[in-house]
Amino acid sequence: MFSKKTYIERRKVLKERVEKGLILFFGNDESPMNYADNTYHFRQDSTFLYYFGINQPGLAALIDVDNDREIIFGNEYTVEDFVWMGPQATIAEKADACGIKEVVPAKELEKQVKAAKQKGQTIHFLPLYRAENKIKLQELTGIAPNEVATCFSVDLVKAVVSQREIKTEEEIASISQAVDVSVDMHVAAMRIAKPGMTEAQVTAEIHKIALAEGGNISFPIIATKNGQTLHNHYHGNTINRGDMFLIDAGFENEMMYAGDLSSTIPVSKKFSAEQKEIYQLALESHQAAIDTLGLGIPFKNAHEAACTTIFDGLKTMGFTKGNPQDAFEAGAHALFFPCGTGHMMGLDVHDMEDLGEVWVGYDGQPKSTQFGLKSLRLAKPLQAGHVFTIEPGIYFIPELIDQWRAQNKFNDFINWEKVDSYRNFGGIRNEEDFVMTKNGPQLLGKPKPKTIEDIESIRAETE
Repeated sequence: MFSKKTYIERRKVLKERVEKGLILFFGNDESPMNYADNTYHFRQDSTFLYYFGINQPGLAALIDVDNDREIIFGNEYTVEDFVWMGPQATIAEKADACGIKEVVPAKELEKQVKAAKQKGQTIHFLPLYRAENKIKLQELTGIAPNEVATCFSVDLVKAVVSQREIKTEEEIASISQAVDVSVDMHVAAMRIAKPGMTEAQVTAEIHKIALAEGGNISFPIIATKNGQTLHNHYHGNTINRGDMFLIDAGFENEMMYAGDLSSTIPVSKKFSAEQKEIYQLALESHQAAIDTLGLGIPFKNAHEAACTTIFDGLKTMGFTKGNPQDAFEAGAHALFFPCGTGHMMGLDVHDMEDLGEVWVGYDGQPKSTQFGLKSLRLAKPLQAGHVFTIEPGIYFIPELIDQWRAQNKFNDFINWEKVDSYRNFGGIRNEEDFVMTKNGPQLLGKPKPKTIEDIESIRAETE
C-alpha cells in the first residue's frame, strides 16, 4: 500500500467531485475454477484498490458524502481460516492503514443502503464486470444485472476517471518498476527462443520472470508465430527458422500496477530481407506516432500519423496506392492495421476499461464506428500524468484479405496481387509505455531492444 495520506486524499478529492449522495464500492470475491476452494489467482478490483488499497476478497465500502462517513464492510477471518492461510491482519488493521476507522460486518451493508434509500439519498455505483457483484447490487437496490449498464452513475465514472487518469509521482515510480521487469521478460524471450521450441516453452520463461519478481503477469501472455492474430493466446505451435515470433507481455507488481510491452523477433538469428523491410516500416510508424505526441494534443493524431506512415511505406513497396491521408479517412489502412495505436495504462493494463472507453479515452465524445478506427481506445488530448502505450503494427490477415478482395473493397487503394503474395507473412508490432509530462512525452522504464541491430545482436547469442 501507499501511505495512509495517499488514500485519505484520494477519497477527499472524490467526495468533492461527486458532491452528494452515497458512493458504493464492491471489492472482488474469490473466483472458483471448478469448485469453491479451488480458485483463480485473486485480483482485487482496481478502483477499490485505488481508494482503499486493501487486497483482500469479500469486501465492500461506502463513502457517505452527505454525512462525511467512510465505512468498510467485511467478515474477519477465523481460526479455522488461519489453519489453511496462516495468521492474517484484521480488516480493521488494514482499514487503519488507508485511514478508515469504521469497519463493520458484511451484513451491515444492506442496512446502510436501505437507510440511504429511505432518506432519498442518491446511490452512486460504477459499471460492474463481475456477475456476483451485479447480484449483490440487485439484492441491495433492486437493480437487475441487465440494467447495470444503463443505471450506473455517470457522475461517479467521470469523477473516478478524472482522478485515476492523472498518475502521481509515486504511481509513475511503481509503473516504471513494472515496465523494467516487463523489459526483462521480453529480453529473456529474445534470448531463449530458438527453432524447435514450442510457443509454450517460451511463454513459460516469460512468466517465470514475473513470478520470480514477486508479482504476476498483467494479462495473459501472447507469444506466437501467428502475430497476425492480434490477441493470440494459443501456445501450441513449434517455432521454426523463417518464422516471425510476436511477444506481448507485461508485469503486474505487488502494488498491482502494470507494464505492457510488445516485441517481434525472427526465430532465425537474422531477419530475412522481406521481414526486415516490413519490420523497419513498423518502427518508422512507431516513431511517427511518438513524434506527434504533445501536451494538449489529441492522441488520435498519433494514431493518424502511424496509419499514414504505414500506408505510405507500403505504397513504396507496392502493396498500396493512392493518397495516404485519403486512405486513412476511407479506412483502407485498416487492412494492415485494424486496431489502435495505444491505450491508457495503470492499475489496469487497459486502464479503467471497465468504466467505459468513451469516458476513459474520449471524454464522453462518441467513438468512430469505422472498422479499425473504432478499435482506437484513446483519442482525447493528452494531459500531464497520462500514462499510455504506443503500439502500431503491420498485420497480414488472410481472412480479412480474402473478404475485402472478394467484396472489391478499396480497389483504388490496395494492390491485391502484391498483398496476397504476403498473406502468410504474419504480424509485427513493438510497444512501449510513456507518461506525458509538462515537457512532453517520457519513456517509462528502461529501453526495450527494438532496432533491427539490437534484435539481431541478441538473437546472435542464441545457441
